Parts: sequence; C-alpha cells; structure tokens
Amino acid sequence: MDYRTKREALFNSIRQEDVFTWDYMYGQEYALAATCQLSSSEFAEITYAAGQLGSIFAKTVKMLQQGSDALLAELGIPAKTFGAARVPVLPDWPTTIGRFDFARTPKGLKMLEFNSDTPGGIVEAYYLNRKVCEYYNYKDVNAGLTRHIAEAFGAVVAEYRAQGYATGNIAFSALDWHDEDAGTARFLMNHSGLTACFVPLKDLRIYQDRLWRLADGELKPIDILYRLHPLGIMSEETDQDGYSSGEHLLSLVSRRKLAIINQPGALLAQTKALQALIWLLYENNEYFTSHEHKIIAAYMLPTYLENGFLGKNAYVVKPVLGREGGGITMYDANGALTDKDSSDCYWGQTMIYQQYAELEQITIETLQGYYQGSLLWGAFLVGGKASAVNARVGGRITDDLSYFLPIRLAE
Repeated sequence: MDYRTKREALFNSIRQEDVFTWDYMYGQEYALAATCQLSSSEFAEITYAAGQLGSIFAKTVKMLQQGSDALLAELGIPAKTFGAARVPVLPDWPTTIGRFDFARTPKGLKMLEFNSDTPGGIVEAYYLNRKVCEYYNYKDVNAGLTRHIAEAFGAVVAEYRAQGYATGNIAFSALDWHDEDAGTARFLMNHSGLTACFVPLKDLRIYQDRLWRLADGELKPIDILYRLHPLGIMSEETDQDGYSSGEHLLSLVSRRKLAIINQPGALLAQTKALQALIWLLYENNEYFTSHEHKIIAAYMLPTYLENGFLGKNAYVVKPVLGREGGGITMYDANGALTDKDSSDCYWGQTMIYQQYAELEQITIETLQGYYQGSLLWGAFLVGGKASAVNARVGGRITDDLSYFLPIRLAE
C-alpha cells in the first residue's frame, strides 16, 4: 500500500471520531502517517529534563511574582497583565499544562523554550499518537498518560476552591472557527474530569464586573475560565464598541473575581526572557541549589537579553512572547544572517539572544515524497510533573507548517 492510500485510510477513520480533524492545515499535510521511534531510556531522559526544568521555572516565577514592575517590563511582560500575572495559585507549578521544546544535540538534550501559557500539540500527543500506533500495531510512547490531565485540572480547581473562589460554573473557551484551538479546548474539557461547557470566545461577555457566557440569548455566569488564548493578546483586545474588555477581564483576575486556567503566572513562565534571567542567576551562582545548577548546565542554553555571542558562537534571536517560530532570526558567529522567519508577527517585541543548537536531521515519507527536515521534541509538563512527548519536523525554524510526527516506543 503506498503512502497516500495508507494515510487516507488511517485519517478517514480518525476524522470519524471527531476528536482530531486538522490533519491538513492551510491546505497542506500536517499530521503524518509515518512514525519515528523513541527508546524507554530516551523517553526517560526527556521527561526527567522536563520535570526538573519545570521546578526551576516554578521557583523563578515565584520570585518574579514578588518583583517590581520594572523587572516584569524588562522581561517583556505587557504592563496590562502585571496585576493578574502576580496572582499565586499553585506556587510549585509554573502552569497547569505546558510544553518544553528540546533539541537532541551532540552535546546532549537542550531546551529551546517553554510554551506555558497556551501550548499546542496536546490532542496530537495524547490522542493522535495512540491512534497512529494502534493502526500500525506499535506501542504508544504516551500510553496511559491522559490521566495526568484530569489530575491536574482537578487539583487546580480544588486549589481555587480552597482559596475561596467560586468554582461552580466552569467554561472552556477558544476560537470556535479554528479547528485546532476549538478541538484542543474541547479535548481538555472532555478529559478534565470537570463538569463544564465549551464557549466560543465571541460569546464571552463582561457585565456588572464579572464574566458571563451568552447562551440561548441569556447571560450565564462563569467562575473558572480555561482559555486557549494568550494573556498578552487578551490584554489588548476590545469589544465592538471599543471597550477594553480584555483589560477588564485581567482586572477580574487580579482582583480574584475570576479564576483562569492556565493560571495567570503561566505568562511569566512563557516569556523567553525568563530563560535569560535563569541563565544570569546560574552564571552568578545565585538563587538556585547545586542540583538546580547542574540541571541548568545540562539542559539549558546560554541565553541573554544582549548579544554576547558575536565572534564566539552562532546564535538565534527570538521575540520573548513569539509563537510558532514567528520573528526568529539565526546568525553565524560573525553576525551574518543564516535564516529568518518569513511572517510579519512579533518583530516589535523584546528579543533574547540564545546560543544556536543544531536540531537532528530525519528523513520522513510525506504526500510530497521523502522529506529531510529538522526534528524538534516536545515534552509536556502537566500538574507540575512530566507527561507526554511529541515530535515536529520542519525547517531550521520550526513553524506552524512543520509536520507532526507520531512516536512509537522502541521495542
């Protein structure tokens, strides 16, 4: 059976379950019908690194939540989010569900960034990976890990309740016209163990200083909002009348009149400038324990808010709150441009400078034939602990057109 026939048979059956429907994106193949393999020991190292880094990020976020406005501004955090971002929920978690991205390099596993505010790839890792492995009779590397979602959501709601928040009305929200976002929010809702409803972002309303959802022409209250929508973007949004509804929503969060998931401190973990702060503290031998210093040295890359690589190393320049490879440029040690993202987004943000790490190369079969690309590994951090992994294949800059590559467990 050729690849095209095999792929269509596989994804036709998957689409019928109406859980994962975006195997094509922007008119191009996104999810592959091929797999790569990961050994038990390789899985163990990736998840160990994610768990250890998660603790380091949580510890640093805790410090930032007590820091000055000037510090938050220097790290690229939008001023309108300061009050909300400082609200503590579970201090030992940097987020409820996030994803670290790693490169496997000749110098070992290296973390590139942490997607802690609104991570993607969730349905792919926890559902699609299993379906593809079942089709080929492979072992799913993420088998049994979906339970982490319910454990995490249950714990964060219990913490909000313990802090005195109302928790009776829970909504999961995303752009309803965006298959991936809406599908991800619904997937999390269905696996959260919570009694909740899905609400399109367009049906959220702020009235009498609280958040509501519009349903059947009536306003119904929301106490807890899971939002697959970045806080930085939300802070600038207005309604049809020009009212700053996003800023008002963040004010509700900062005044503890609305609970959100991921918790608001996730924005502080999201900024790539946090990696520069962690690296600075590491180089100055401050704040972290000796064990944490070893983890930082092993799994993080030198990262700065100013360029310290010219004449020394190749480097990458990234916007602190960029997404999907947007706004990224790559340079050789002499400062000559070697690659650049083609999108128009994120160029006006604060930038970080990170030592370049070469992604491993892999050749995969696609609808366009065999493709050689760069392999990026993702590791989810859910409820403060390492969870599922996923893989993407694309160019030197992993963007939203990169392929999702299912992972099988090596025998």
